[in-house]
Parts: sequence; C-alpha cells; structure tokens
Amino acid sequence: IDWDRYVYSEAFDRECNAQSKRLSSNSNSSGSGSESYDRFKLWESDDASSLTFVDPSDHGVSKLEAYLYYHGLRGNRKPGPKLIYRTSMDIFSPPSGPSQDLRVMQLLTVHVHEHAKLGQHNLWRKIRDETVELLDHNQIKLTSVDLVRFRWEEQTEDGRGKTVTSRVTIWIGVRPDSTNGDAAFNSAANIIELLKRHVIDDIDIAYRESEAQPLSGPILYAPVNDLHPLKAVIDWVTTPLSLPIAGLKTRHMQGTLGFYFKVGDDLYGVTARHVLFPDTEGNEAYRYDTPAPKKHVILMGNRGFDDLLASIQAHIGTLNNTVIVLEKSVKSHTARAAGGNQQAAVDLVLFQQNLDNTKKKITELKKFFATLKRDWSEVNNRVIGHVVWSPPITGLNPPNGYTRDVCVIKLNKEKLLPNFRGNAIDLGTEIDAGKFMSLLYPRYDVLSEFDYPEDRIYQLKVILPAAKIKEPTSQDVKGDPTRFVFKRGVTTLTTVGRLNGFESHERRYGLWGNFDSVEAAVYPYDNDSGPFSRGGDSGAAIVGANNDIIAQLTGDAGPTGSSDITYGTPMEWLWNHVIKVEFPNAVLFFDVSANN
Repeated sequence: IDWDRYVYSEAFDRECNAQSKRLSSNSNSSGSGSESYDRFKLWESDDASSLTFVDPSDHGVSKLEAYLYYHGLRGNRKPGPKLIYRTSMDIFSPPSGPSQDLRVMQLLTVHVHEHAKLGQHNLWRKIRDETVELLDHNQIKLTSVDLVRFRWEEQTEDGRGKTVTSRVTIWIGVRPDSTNGDAAFNSAANIIELLKRHVIDDIDIAYRESEAQPLSGPILYAPVNDLHPLKAVIDWVTTPLSLPIAGLKTRHMQGTLGFYFKVGDDLYGVTARHVLFPDTEGNEAYRYDTPAPKKHVILMGNRGFDDLLASIQAHIGTLNNTVIVLEKSVKSHTARAAGGNQQAAVDLVLFQQNLDNTKKKITELKKFFATLKRDWSEVNNRVIGHVVWSPPITGLNPPNGYTRDVCVIKLNKEKLLPNFRGNAIDLGTEIDAGKFMSLLYPRYDVLSEFDYPEDRIYQLKVILPAAKIKEPTSQDVKGDPTRFVFKRGVTTLTTVGRLNGFESHERRYGLWGNFDSVEAAVYPYDNDSGPFSRGGDSGAAIVGANNDIIAQLTGDAGPTGSSDITYGTPMEWLWNHVIKVEFPNAVLFFDVSANN
C-alpha cells in the first residue's frame, strides 16, 4: 500500500471515523457495566456462589460493610477493596438501598508528624517486619502491609458536613477468599500485643482483599510544543523518558523505560527486569557476551504500536467531525455577514481560522500516520538497543529490604542522540499546565516549588535521598501534609499521587514460592484521579516537584488491571548500590548539548 496516498482516501477517512466512535464508546462505558450491577446485587438474597456471600464467622463484617466500607478508594463509580475485619471504632451506617448516596473514603499518607514515635529509631520498620512474622505464624496469606490513614465526610445533626480522619492504620492486604473475620481477629490480637510492647495504643488494624503484582528503527522524534498538531499522539516516538518498550521476541509484554545514564560515550537505559524477561526464562543473571545473540529491545510492543495507530486514526476521525460542524458555521455566518450583521462578520473570521487550523492538523496527522506505517511497521526498524546486564530479581535485599528488579539496555545512539533530551519527562497533554500546577500545590497558602516547563519537558537533576521520603513538602486541599509525586507510564500516562512517609512490605505469590520485599508506596491523588499506575507502567520513574527522581516503579497492590497502592524501589539505593556497583563510571545527570 502507498500509505502517503492512502491516507487521503475516503476508505481511510471511514476507518478513522470508526476508530473515533469506538474510542468514544469505550470511554463512555468506563466505570459502569458490571461494577454498577454488582452494587445492585448487594441487596439481593445471600448466595455463597456470588458477590453477595456473607462471612459467617463470629468476627466477619456484614455484607454491605464488606463491600461498601472502602467505597471511593478506586473512584466514586468503582467498588473499593473488600473489607475482612477492622479494629477501628467508627460506625458504618449502611445505605438503605442502591439509590442512596454512599460515603466516599479517601486514602491518606502517613508521615512522621502523624505518628512521631514510629519515625524514631526505625520503629516502624521493626513493627512492620514483626507484623509479617505474626501473620505468617497465623497462616494469613498476606500480600502487603501498609501504613495508612483514611478520610471521609459525615453529616452532622444540623445537616452540615464534617471531615473525619481515621487514626493511623496498619492496613493488611490478603489474598482473595483466603481469610475470614475470625482468622483476621486472632492475628490482629497478636499485632495489638506487639504494639503494646512498644507502648503504642493509638493505631488501628484493618484487613482487605488485595493482590500484589508486577506491572509488566527510524530516528526518534524531538518532543513538540503545545501548538504542534501532533502533540496528542507523538509522545511515544520521542526521546524523553517513559518510552514504551518490549523485547523483540516478547512483543506481547510491554513496559516503560525509566531513566538513562552514560558511561563514556555509550548511552544506556534502565527498566524493570520483568518487563523484558518472562517467567519462562527463569531468574538467572544475564550479562551480554559478544558471541551470543543479542537480546534486542524495541520501541513499542505489538499492542503499543497498534494502539498508537488507532489513536491517530481516532483523532483524525474526531477532527473530521469537527470540520463538518465548522463548515456549517462558516456557511451560516457568511450569509449573515453578507446581510450586514457586523458581529457575524467578526465571528466568521474566527470560525474560518479554526476551520483552516483543523484541516492543517488533519493533514499533519495523516502524514504522520503514513510515516509510521511506512517506516515503523517493520519491527526490526523499532529496535533501539539490546540488554547488556540484568541480575536476578530479588527482594529483601540488605540493609533495607528493597526490590532489585532491574535491566540495563545499551541504546542505539544514532536513533536517540539527534533529538536527545537526557533524563527528562514529557508531562504530556492529558493534564493542562494550570491544572497540573494546582494538583501539586492545591493550597494558595503553601509555597509552590514546582516550575512547569514551557515546553512540557521536565528535566530531572537530583536523586531524592531515601531518608527524605518521610518528609512531606506540601499540603492537600484540606491541609493534610503530604509529598505529591508524579510519573509518566505507558498505560496510565501522566498521573499524580501521594508518596507515603513510611515504607510498605509487599508479597507476591507464584509457582516458585513467595517473593517478599520492602517498597516505597504511592497512594492515589484523590477519589477521582484513578490509580497511580496499571500494568505496563513498570520501570517508569517516580519523580517529585523539585526536579528529583525518587523511585523506579516495580508493581502494585489491588485488583487485576488496577491498583490501590503503587510500589517502587527508592532511586538512591538502586543507583548507588545496584547500578553503580556494576557500572562504576556511570553518570546519571550529564550535559545533553554535547550529544546534539
């Protein structure tokens, strides 16, 4: 097919219109369907084979409390995690029916000022590790141990609302259908005794169901500004961080390129090992040996490339519809202006400019689509480098227990350097600049340290020391201190979240046994923001408002396809104790101008 000609055909426009309608339909259906249906089922009779099953144990919570207590944590239209048991004394008032508004709960971070004692002498680390031992002793199938708080609104007797914030809570994730109320009650009693030994009596304990899981050619383009017609679609083939990558022989798996470094004149990229090494390849150390075949890495796996093409066609289809409406407006205003209507004459100029600009956007998008089909469809043209080193994935690495899940790729400089920007993140177009700044600093009385770059390319300059993770740098809209962070990943694009001040314990289950690790934890921004990450975001850099890189995203806890909490390996440890040990001459922040 001659793609340069085909993109101007009626057949191509029909494909674009179909993609636009398909994308619009998928967007409108999100958050509804089975989730809304499940909410109605809560008021049906009990049935052990359905969602309406009630925990019959002596300490099991009611059906409505189990499924509605955490409502809002994953968004207002999505069910929260299932509650198994809690020690908190707040009273849950169940709604009388599915049409009644539900209480909306939000997950909050915990920092030293919320519980000063836990921050002294690594006490939380000691309690967290001993909690894991107690849970194992009680045969609880834990998936995570997190330190959290919750916030919700309650109505007072005079009809006004008041904000309620829970006590600090040890929030324990357990595998679905593995624990009942009695088992949770018994293990919670042991944890309470543990807290008493440390003279702590102001912490609650709660259990919820959860799964911990990993989130797995041509010269690349320079990033474009907000006025460029390709700004909404070109991101995945430009040089800033968060490129979607896959193995040449494992194109069904896709992840995110986290950061770059240099050794001499050579350029390297880093992602998570599980992005490029499937379970079937084992967990052996990998180091490229010259006689052996290279383990090539490509830009975008099969799905990523198909999704990019579909998004371009959908965008063209939407703009085609816009042209139809604008042409009607130009025609009607031309007639009214000819009749002497001065306001119509003024508006006509604006409508005509809008129409001309829209047609120019369509032309540029069609050219870009043709270029991708012609130059990028052949997968070998998308090879950007090869793996040179990847140690086995290990958890509980001394001294802090962090995850080592890393893969180093030697990159093809010829494809990246012509438009290279170094360790920089394109903040994307999904969140406009004004809103992004408000998300990071939502209060007028808290000094903003974030400087939104005029070209959206956010340069990373320093590593946040792991000890600083516990220190909040901002406040949310209600005045709760927190540290806002953000990332750009393949699946969820740009998201903003809250970095918890205390690290979590994560456990994954697999055919070869359990995998335990200690992780930096990021909570969703609020009830409407959606998860901070999903599958495919693994490897992305989690960064802060001071041009600092904080952690490498490795996994999450929550239901399949979503997350309640995102986990990452602190960058200070990953860089100094993993990367620099293997590459002692590695440089993370370097002069980019010398490469161009």
